[in-house]
Amino acid sequence: MSTPALKEWAAAVHAMLDGRQTVLLRKGGIHEKRFDVAAREFVFFPTVAHGHAERVRAEHRHLLATAAPDSTEDDVVLRAGARVVAAIPVDRPDGLEAVADTHVWTAESVKSDRLDFRPRHRLTVLVVQARPLAEPVRLPRDPSFAGCKSWLDLPVEVRWGDPVHDDEMLADVADRVRASVA
Repeated sequence: MSTPALKEWAAAVHAMLDGRQTVLLRKGGIHEKRFDVAAREFVFFPTVAHGHAERVRAEHRHLLATAAPDSTEDDVVLRAGARVVAAIPVDRPDGLEAVADTHVWTAESVKSDRLDFRPRHRLTVLVVQARPLAEPVRLPRDPSFAGCKSWLDLPVEVRWGDPVHDDEMLADVADRVRASVA
């Protein structure tokens, strides 16, 4: 049994579960030529290596402490996953500010960590329908999980809970993102 997993900041995973984040901003890891949607449905593999407080807007910073136990040197806790509703290439980066309420990152973090990082690579906004797992899954950390790559295959079988947001609401988010950045 193998389940696709997307690496994502643990704080962002908690923000999605809380309903305050509906998009991901992706370019791909250092070891990838570009970001590709390798799976339309996946679990989130929580990370904290890049989760510095100054990268998250003040009203969401408490999520860093809440999420920290999900990714330790010894293990990771899988709490959620998502289904990709839309993958929208960013042609107009100046439009990202208009959709800042759909994620927890600061404007400076979006600029430095996404737009300026690997500037020849196109940024993609993923509108996602987050879903909690029916039961969290704890995995011992394995060397195969390491590296700056977006996707992993995990030896887990998961049961899904109900989506955080419905299809209609997320279709509206996707329309708004397209109007702002595409």
